[in-house]
Amino acid sequence: MPQWLFKSEPDTWSWQDQVAKGDVGEEWHGVRNYQARNNMRAMKVGDRGFFYHSNQGREIVGIVEVCATSHPDSTTDDPRWDCVDLRAVEPLPKPVSLETCKADPRLADMVLVNNSRLSVQPVSDAEWALICALGGLAPA
Repeated sequence: MPQWLFKSEPDTWSWQDQVAKGDVGEEWHGVRNYQARNNMRAMKVGDRGFFYHSNQGREIVGIVEVCATSHPDSTTDDPRWDCVDLRAVEPLPKPVSLETCKADPRLADMVLVNNSRLSVQPVSDAEWALICALGGLAPA
C-alpha cells in the first residue's frame, strides 16, 4: 500500500486539530499544486501518511490515514482541485525533524529532502520504515 506525507503549517492546521476531528477526519483542502493534487487522486482508502508540521517545527509528528478518496475540494468552485479526507492514526513518540532527514544518507532521495515545498508527496517503503523507527514506532 502506498505511503504519503502531508504538510501543514501548524498555526493553520496542526496535528492537534487533526486529532480533534476523530475518526470522521477532515478534508485535506486548499491544495493548489497539480503534482500534489495528482498524488491525492492516486490515493485509496486506508493509505497511510505522515503528518508534517512545516515552517514552525519542521518535523514529522504523526501518522494519518486516508478515510475518503479524492473528491472536489469544498473550498473552491474550480473543478480542477480535489482533496482527500484524512483521520489521525497515532502520534510519533519522537517527532522526526527535517534536519534529521537531511542528515541521514538513507533518506537522500526522499521527496521531503529534495522538494520540501511539495505539500502532498509520496514516501517509499524504505523511507516509511526508517522514519517510523526514528520516530519510535514499529512500521505497520
